[in-house]
Amino acid sequence: MAGHDERFMHMALACAQAAADAGETPVGCVIVDESTGEVVAEGRNGPIGAHDPTAHAEIVALRAAGAKLENYRLTGLTLYVTLEPCAMCAGAISHARIGRVVWGADDPKGGAVAHGPRFFEQATCHWKPNVAGGMLAEEGGALLRSFFRARRKGTAAPDAR
Repeated sequence: MAGHDERFMHMALACAQAAADAGETPVGCVIVDESTGEVVAEGRNGPIGAHDPTAHAEIVALRAAGAKLENYRLTGLTLYVTLEPCAMCAGAISHARIGRVVWGADDPKGGAVAHGPRFFEQATCHWKPNVAGGMLAEEGGALLRSFFRARRKGTAAPDAR
């Protein structure tokens, strides 16, 4: 399973790099059908370019997966994301009924799975996916650090996430 997870997380990292190249915070996401190994959807952060505060990588990928499968229920799928999901994304993941979430770097300030509200552990959470963090965390963290270092020096576009 680890090799399988690494392969898809590398794809999510490529999406994160595409976000950085577009001046967005480098977070990428890939959604995979576990029964077939098919990549159903990809997403990258895009709130600046889309003028949409909800255009986080996970939301972009969930919307694409729903459109492709013509269903708002995304059971049997695994979501790979390079940064621990925030509360908004965790809520959307739960509503979509994603079966499994694998993330890279932890987000102690904005994360909502292993940090903050620990969304999936709440009694009011209707659907609780299996979760695993830390997959290629150093690579995802390095992308984020590099992006924000450049931003502090004034060479990257501003971003809220």
